[in-house]
Amino acid sequence: MHVGLLTARFRKDLNFEQIVQWAGEAGFKALEVATSHLSPGEVIADGGAKVKKLLEAAGLRISSLAHYAGFNKGNTPEKYTAAMKEVITAAEVLGVDTVCTLAGFPEGEKKKMDVIREVVPGVFGPIAEEAAKRNVRIAFENWFATNLQHLDHFKALTEALPQENVGFNFDPSHLYWQQIDYLAAVAEFGPRIFHVHAKDVALRTDKRARLGVLEGGWWRYVIPGFGDIAWGRFVLALREAGYDGVLSIEHEDRAFEAKDGFLAGLRHLSQFV
Repeated sequence: MHVGLLTARFRKDLNFEQIVQWAGEAGFKALEVATSHLSPGEVIADGGAKVKKLLEAAGLRISSLAHYAGFNKGNTPEKYTAAMKEVITAAEVLGVDTVCTLAGFPEGEKKKMDVIREVVPGVFGPIAEEAAKRNVRIAFENWFATNLQHLDHFKALTEALPQENVGFNFDPSHLYWQQIDYLAAVAEFGPRIFHVHAKDVALRTDKRARLGVLEGGWWRYVIPGFGDIAWGRFVLALREAGYDGVLSIEHEDRAFEAKDGFLAGLRHLSQFV
């Protein structure tokens, strides 16, 4: 297991070349590269030569290409599918085995479970087939606002998309504040965990006691080690489930600047890997 980072936090500050140089010098092992930082079309056009050269010089690898768009929110299934196929092709060119994305959002009167069962197979079946041809896996992040809010949604998605190359980019923080057992989730869905987001969550139980669980403001996302997730136990659960990939720090902590937050997360997670 090793520590990496999601490049999205740098989108206003650093370009891809600058991120690679800094992350390599800082001691990270991998980058989860947002498509806003790396044009799939440009990668395909030069056979990935420029990117591979930068990564080799920095001693880094790409853990995933990340296309965090929804097929049914600010998008159409057709446009989303075309974009995903380009990202998958770029992943193959770079020798990257995972593309991270979202499982879509509720649609009109359709609830999340309805969309998973009735809509998701038609959209992602062909995408998964294209990815399999290119030895690429599709990993859905379980962001609670999407169709993957709780573990019954996880189960429904694995039933709707039983393909072996379809799984999860597992983020414990989205489960923890909902009081869902993230360790039990790892045990249940371990074979389908292809990628892991390292993001912590800090709870304010005093505020929750006043506001209630349906109101916001009593929890926030923080750098690993600054919240309530038990990272040692979480890493152990991942190991027991057979996971030996990246812990990709997703930086959404407003208390830290970009570099400082990533470095703090690296220091904490390095104890366990």
